[in-house]
Amino acid sequence: MQDFTQHHWQALDKMDVESLLAAALFEDTEMHGDLTSLALVPHNAHGSATIVARTAGIVAGMPLVPLIVSRVDPELAWELALEDGAELACGSVVGSLRGPADSLLIAERPILNFLVRLSGIATLTQQYVDAVQGTKASIYDTRKTTPGWRRLEKYAVTCGGGKNHRTGLFDAILIKDNHLALGRQASKPFSPAEAVIQAKEFLHHRFDNQPVVEIEVDTLEQLREVLPAAPDIVLLDNMSPAQITEAVGLRNSLNPAVQLEASGGITLATVRAVAETGVERISVGALTHSAVSLDFGLDWKE
Repeated sequence: MQDFTQHHWQALDKMDVESLLAAALFEDTEMHGDLTSLALVPHNAHGSATIVARTAGIVAGMPLVPLIVSRVDPELAWELALEDGAELACGSVVGSLRGPADSLLIAERPILNFLVRLSGIATLTQQYVDAVQGTKASIYDTRKTTPGWRRLEKYAVTCGGGKNHRTGLFDAILIKDNHLALGRQASKPFSPAEAVIQAKEFLHHRFDNQPVVEIEVDTLEQLREVLPAAPDIVLLDNMSPAQITEAVGLRNSLNPAVQLEASGGITLATVRAVAETGVERISVGALTHSAVSLDFGLDWKE
């Protein structure tokens, strides 16, 4: 079936990336540059350094490094050692820099800030992906992202083996309780099936390649009612593994083409049990809102 947009590096909006890089460098240097280096480091000093992982994990964000380097100083040289998605051990070298020492000092923190955040997301994602190996479930992210970083953070999820849920409100329909309640200017709200039918009719007149139509349900009764309307996906919100197992059986008997997504409070400790129910999708907000940054450092060479 048609899926949400997947954020691989080649498909990223480079304007978003460039604006983030510009902001990262400006907040460090503003109008005066690096005052410490200006005061203490000779302008003709040169050096070289490696970027090293301090902890094990999965690397993400390496294509950003040459973009930062070129913005700081074209005389800086960058040599890549590991590609995004590579497994890191403590002490793994991901790349090296050489050139004017003052420029290298300016580039250091922005490079590390992007790598630690994105690699932390990729690492946590891989842990969830590994936890559901052998089941039919795929791990998806959510829109619970850092403002301005969404596409990069979703890209990091793919580096860890996860998949991307909708990028924004603009590229898929996801019907929730509030939409059912607000969708009519009358005392009776939409039923789930009525909402799906109207959403599909709306898209039919506006898109040749129709976006995904997904609806959230809280009960098995709602699921039973909506399946004949044939949404692409039904999101099972905050259901227990036992309830999800019942939902899978109900879906299999009434409309096997509809995919099921489990969501709500799913952790590394519980994700395996959820995956074993037979759902196709598990969405986890923690991939982006609770990932712990992976530690990197810049080690100067003699």
